Amino acid sequence: MPAPSPEKRPERLEIHGHERIDPYFWMRDDTRENPEVRSHLEAENRYTREVLEDFKGQEEALFEEIKGRIKKDDRSVPYKDRNFWYYKRYEAEKEHALYCRRRDSMESPEEILLDVNQLAEEHKFYSLGRYSVSDDEQILAFTEDTVSRRLFTLRFKDLRTGELLPDRIEGIAPMFSWAADNKTVFYVEKDPKTLREYRVFRHVLGTDPSTDTIVYTEEDTSFFAFVYRCTSRRFIEIKLYSTLVTESRVIEADRPNDDFRVVLPRAPEITYDIEHSGEVFYIRINDGAPNFRVVAAPIEAASDRATWREVIPHSDSVLLSWVQAFRDHLVLVERRDALQGIRIIGLRDGAEHRIDFDDEVYVAWPNENPDSDTTRLRFLYGSLVTPDSVYEYDMDSHERILLKQDVVLGGFAPEDYITERMWVTARDGEKVPLSIVRPRNFVLDGSGIVYQYAYGSYGSCQDPWIRQSLISLLDRGIAVAFAHVRGGQELGRRWYDSGRMFEKKNTFYDFIDCSEGLIQAGYTRAGRILAEGGSAGGLLIGAVANLRPDLYAAMHAAVPFVDVVTTMLDETLPLTTAEYNEWGNPNHPDSYHYMLSYSPYDQVCAQDYPPVIATTGFHDSQVQYWEPAKWVAKLRDHKTNDGPVLLDVNLDAGHGGATGRFSYYKTTARVYSFFFRSLEPTPERWRLPAAEAKTG
Repeated sequence: MPAPSPEKRPERLEIHGHERIDPYFWMRDDTRENPEVRSHLEAENRYTREVLEDFKGQEEALFEEIKGRIKKDDRSVPYKDRNFWYYKRYEAEKEHALYCRRRDSMESPEEILLDVNQLAEEHKFYSLGRYSVSDDEQILAFTEDTVSRRLFTLRFKDLRTGELLPDRIEGIAPMFSWAADNKTVFYVEKDPKTLREYRVFRHVLGTDPSTDTIVYTEEDTSFFAFVYRCTSRRFIEIKLYSTLVTESRVIEADRPNDDFRVVLPRAPEITYDIEHSGEVFYIRINDGAPNFRVVAAPIEAASDRATWREVIPHSDSVLLSWVQAFRDHLVLVERRDALQGIRIIGLRDGAEHRIDFDDEVYVAWPNENPDSDTTRLRFLYGSLVTPDSVYEYDMDSHERILLKQDVVLGGFAPEDYITERMWVTARDGEKVPLSIVRPRNFVLDGSGIVYQYAYGSYGSCQDPWIRQSLISLLDRGIAVAFAHVRGGQELGRRWYDSGRMFEKKNTFYDFIDCSEGLIQAGYTRAGRILAEGGSAGGLLIGAVANLRPDLYAAMHAAVPFVDVVTTMLDETLPLTTAEYNEWGNPNHPDSYHYMLSYSPYDQVCAQDYPPVIATTGFHDSQVQYWEPAKWVAKLRDHKTNDGPVLLDVNLDAGHGGATGRFSYYKTTARVYSFFFRSLEPTPERWRLPAAEAKTG
């Protein structure tokens, strides 16, 4: 079956005296109703299935293998919130969770708040956003998305009768906040076209949503808004944020009709968060402190810097990622040497300590902690071989109790693998960390296969925790490496700043240099590396494919942001104006030419490319489907060697792929089959012997 060969309809794009010709501009369909576009995407799916036909059995077996590691009947660790214990659980083969609670103790009768399986029955796509119970514990509010455009609907359920209330508010963000009066809810409306969260409303149960009061409108299109209730429940906060600037506005939760007041006015390149305890706000702020510091400020005079008392000073080597305030303690989430850990500070005596862990690479972060009036902290811990583990930790006595460790079925044993940290010297002298896990019998003689993943944008960190699907690679003798490239914040704020705007190419160079480092260390050789990244990480994959295609056996770009310049020139698209400080504003000539120099779609050229598979969702709200569709077509036009370039389109999903704890892995199984086919086109080579097959 020949690859789809879409018609070329040259579109002339000109700015700053520079002309680009886009032959596939016509693939853009904002309505998602153009039959010609739909037909082309369906043809791409048929071609992908045809190319992978010999591996269909392998793909199905992989899916069952990955699915078989998931505990079918499972339950989260219950947490106490006021008078109830809350938890979620799964039943047998069902895709979605049941959200439940029990009054006073776990021995009390179960009350099912939401059965997401029932909610999802009539929809091809269903995503539960957030849910929250009113202060009197009688009304449940929740948000849902049934299209995958991240336009949520707010609904309400009377927990006394089990009936859904008639109040229904559409086109909003997933987050919302109850006031303390049990009838008022604050929510954020999205712009239906750009999907920017920009306008905050107040709704009173039982009233017509069309009469809801606007309490705040954010006019600056580079800012987003969201609303939430602080842990102490005393305040409701509107958080306004852009790439480099934030602002918080608050009201007392028991005074929902008050006007929100500014905690600290926005200022250029100043970002801050607030936490409340007692009569102070703890403010995590980056003024003169790139890695952030924490100050305590009186609630009524927080904007007066003369009243501030420094609690946590700035550190050049430690990034202060997050702060949670308890009555007598501050919990700090910190990053040191690309590892995320937890530090505790006593507010009564100032004593501090860190929670120690044994693994060489790991991640830890606070879990469900709805009560700030406690000495006990719930936190989640994991590593590349340690399944997610929920601990309860006494912040005074330092006693640590393991409440639950996720079960990985199918014979998974941590001792079968080795985890390690490796530092690679990049071309400019920077040391780039990699987190690596490999089978214990993996020999460093240059013959191995390595799966390499990275993201590298928005300051987002790729933490080293176990992905159950990756066990299918490990058990076939493949090492897994997470490259903590610039553009993330693994090594502090400077790590982010040196991977964005006019230094964005460092992200791509770091990934390539990490591949070279793995080769030099004997893990693999050129042409034996499987590369993967998604969204902005898909941009990374696209850029690297143009720069060093010879290093890779195959590449997967998931929902990839590959048409950078065209997208960033269109202010009607989601995220564009809000991300000028991430990528640059191509309306300015210097930004335009720099972005053009790495934009994967624009830089495709006549050369050999490795096999490539791009995956996307037709309703993607973050990276529109036409970006990978155009990119795949252009790669086929220019590549000078054999080997497939495939597009796999989920016609019912968006940026996050399919919902459901099992169906999500169908795409993963397809991608892995593509990887295996690219390395060795004989399916039998990749079947685990019956004695070694690790299915649940």
